[in-house]
Formats: sequence, C-alpha cells, structure tokens
Amino acid sequence: MNNKKDIILGFILGIISTCIGVILYIVLFSKFGIEETIKQALQFKFVGKLVSLGALLNLGLFFLFLNKKQDDKAKGVLIATLIIGLIFIINRF
Repeated sequence: MNNKKDIILGFILGIISTCIGVILYIVLFSKFGIEETIKQALQFKFVGKLVSLGALLNLGLFFLFLNKKQDDKAKGVLIATLIIGLIFIINRF
C-alpha cells in the first residue's frame, strides 16, 4: 500500500513541478505577464512547447528522488511526465 501512495505522491509532485516550471519560465523569459503569455500561447498554439519547457523541472525532481533511494516517487514523476507528453502529442493531431 505504501508503494501506491509514493507513486501517487510522485505523480502529484510531477504535475505541480511542471506548473511551477511553466510559471518560472514565463516570469524569467517572457516580455509579458503570466496571463498575457498564456493567452498568446493559446492563440498561437505554442502551449505544448511552453509546458515541455516547464517539465524540465521534473528532471531534477526525478534525479533527486533517485538519489534519495525513493524509487516509487521517482516512478510517479516519470509517469506524470509521460502523461503530460502524451496529452500534447495526442492534442497535436
């Protein structure tokens, strides 16, 4: 039972990490505010690129969990990253 909780926790942390990564990317590199950048991303259809750049934080989180020998949490982060990627691949077609 503890394995499932760790995987779910890793999944949730992976989703949160991606959201934080998107916001950080917008704050650091966008000329506009968060709301305006998201509106433009939806209008010009580059949301997938924005989210994939935000998902780079998952890489650090994944290796952090691996170094701490928390493999189930790392597995949850990996699942979250794959699901995010699949959603945008399917959405592209």
